[in-house]
Amino acid sequence: MTGYDFGDVVLVPFPFTDQSAVKRRPTVVVSSPAYHQARPDLLIMAITSRQPSSLSVGEVQVQDWQGAGLLKPSVLKPILTTIDPALVLKNWADSPRRIKVRFARPSGP
Repeated sequence: MTGYDFGDVVLVPFPFTDQSAVKRRPTVVVSSPAYHQARPDLLIMAITSRQPSSLSVGEVQVQDWQGAGLLKPSVLKPILTTIDPALVLKNWADSPRRIKVRFARPSGP
């Protein structure tokens, strides 16, 4: 067990897709309790404050970005990685009011 739940917002050194560098950025935990029982890592999804003119496939607007503890309006990006929980720099879930990004599966194909 990791102590992290689906939807928890965590700050981590997130790798670029070409693995050339990392950037400190907020992410959301998307791994399930069953995953956490089987594996020690977190499965996380990138969050960006860049607002596209229209959302691309797999992108989701964070509706309550302030409630999620984010500094700016944000978008979930369909960029996933696994990370060792020891690399988490900040866990908003540790705050008195457990901060989460709430989102649902999109409908359609």
